Amino acid sequence: MKGWSQHMGLRDLFTRDSPSKEDLVAERLCERFEDLHMLSLADMPLRQRVDVCGEIRRMSVKPRSGIPAVEVEISDGTGELTLVFYGRSQMPGIGHNRALTVSGVAFREGSRRVMLNPAYRLLPRTGQ
Repeated sequence: MKGWSQHMGLRDLFTRDSPSKEDLVAERLCERFEDLHMLSLADMPLRQRVDVCGEIRRMSVKPRSGIPAVEVEISDGTGELTLVFYGRSQMPGIGHNRALTVSGVAFREGSRRVMLNPAYRLLPRTGQ
C-alpha cells in the first residue's frame, strides 16, 4: 500500500488545504453582505419581485435591439446576476467592486439570471 505522500503530487501537497482565489472572493463577499439580511442570489426566485445585493464584478456597454444598454454583473458570493439598464451608455457612480442593492424581477436568459432596469441603491464603500 502506498503512503499518502506517494499518492499526492508536490503541487497537491501545497494546494490541498488552501482555498482557491474564487473561494476566497466568495467568502469575502458573503461576509460583506451578511449583515444586510437580504435574500442571497443563490436563493433568488425567478419571476418574483425581490431585493438582493451584490458587488459589481463586470460592466460593459452592449447594444440590445439597437438600443444602448449597460450590463452589470454582480455577485454576493453565492451566485451571480446580470443587471441590464436600457437606454444608458454609462452609469455614474457605478464601477468595479462597488456594492449595491437592487430591486426588480429576475428571469433566465440562456444560462444567466437577468434583471432589466432594476431600481438600485449604492452602498457605502467598505471602510467608510
